[in-house]
Amino acid sequence: MITAKSQVSDVPGPIGIFDSGYGGLTILKGIRELMPEYDYLYLGDNARTPYGTRSFQVVYEYTLECVQKLFQMGCHLVILACNTASAKALRTIQQRDLPEIDPNRRVLGIIRPTAEIVGEVTKTRHIGILATPGTIRSLSYPLEIKKLYPDIEVKGEACPIWVPLVETGEFNSDGADFFIKQHVENLLAKDSQIDTIVLGCTHYPLLIEKIRKFVPDNIRIIEQGKYVASSLQAYLGRHDIADRCTRGGTCRYLTTESAETFHQTASIFLNEKITAQTVTL
Repeated sequence: MITAKSQVSDVPGPIGIFDSGYGGLTILKGIRELMPEYDYLYLGDNARTPYGTRSFQVVYEYTLECVQKLFQMGCHLVILACNTASAKALRTIQQRDLPEIDPNRRVLGIIRPTAEIVGEVTKTRHIGILATPGTIRSLSYPLEIKKLYPDIEVKGEACPIWVPLVETGEFNSDGADFFIKQHVENLLAKDSQIDTIVLGCTHYPLLIEKIRKFVPDNIRIIEQGKYVASSLQAYLGRHDIADRCTRGGTCRYLTTESAETFHQTASIFLNEKITAQTVTL
């Protein structure tokens, strides 16, 4: 475990993108589309996924291990492209661990960039969140949104079956409609004034076409990828950590599970063939 600044290198390196599984690939895709010039290193902790059902302490410990691995591999900036990790681990890592590891390194999450955009989108000031049970229980979205926009009302709906639908390749099946319709209707029943729905899980963009079938046309659906990418671009423009992020246009993939399994599933998210390397934390 990294405990001191002397154990990490000052040589510039890639931007690290972390997720507990595959969903963070939708965030990576959005970032690469906007900023293809940077180098990226993606780490999926697929051997221990899902994080959503685990306690705050376990999620924090697992996330910190993965952040440290990316630091060891040269990253100065790591994006937690995982709503659960952003909700349960980000603040502790930023406030307690980074000062000990290296105060010049940065770890950013994806909840705040998403929260920032809703205030610009909603007209009724009533929004809904579709997310995993862990993210809904954490109340991270309502808390973050209320900090920025105290007048906005937030309702959440946990969708426990949606991630398995994506990762088993069943998200385009007719059977998926039942589960998607059920949770969309549950959310809208909680507040008839909702005019904006946030997809608070990085897997959910793969369900977007089916979600749209059951969401009225007057309701805006927010996917995280492009907003996180825009927020990161602005962040790099404001901070000198951009000078410690290399620009070669490359992207590497690491997984704690079978590399072959990662290849197959990652292609669903990226629509391209990739190769990965299995690593030990």
